[in-house]
Amino acid sequence: MQMRRFTRLTNDFSKKVESLKAAAHQNLARYNFVRLHKALRISPATAPGVSYRLWTLGELVEQTSR
Repeated sequence: MQMRRFTRLTNDFSKKVESLKAAAHQNLARYNFVRLHKALRISPATAPGVSYRLWTLGELVEQTSR
């Protein structure tokens, strides 16, 4: 499991629904745009042509802060 926020046994659990939504969206964006997958050897966003390269975490934060 990549997100420990879904389990209450850790300090990272979300008390508010808004915090959980933000963390889930952040994890989904990182998973699709930043992370290199071993099986695909590319990111899931580059496979269908949504993006043509891997993003850095800084670029992801810059795009979402607009």
